[in-house]
Amino acid sequence: MNAIQSFSAPVGRVLISLMFVMSGLNKIGGYAATQGYMESMGVPGMLLPAVILLEVLGGIAVIIGWHTRIAALLLAGFTLLAGILFHGNISDQMQMIMFMKNVAITGGFLFLVAHGPGAYALDNRSNN
Repeated sequence: MNAIQSFSAPVGRVLISLMFVMSGLNKIGGYAATQGYMESMGVPGMLLPAVILLEVLGGIAVIIGWHTRIAALLLAGFTLLAGILFHGNISDQMQMIMFMKNVAITGGFLFLVAHGPGAYALDNRSNN
């Protein structure tokens, strides 16, 4: 593995996942408001704890490269579903941009599913 790959893999994992960790933590601080927003969009508010867990724990798992493919697949599905549910009004240009952002992030996670975490990941530990 060359130096660019060794450097880009962990940096890429941090960059694609940090927003989920931060978003999950912010949802804790604004729990009632987030729950209300979810319900206003037709999503049951009782799902919020699962959303927070997925965002925080899944994001951390990808960052440290632990069960990366599984965490990335879960986050890819979550991201695409969230895009459809919360940014599905593609006749509104801003919502179309937000939806396409979710599609792009989903693509990045699918690259992790396909190619693994790269360098500096806990998944690379040998089981000796």
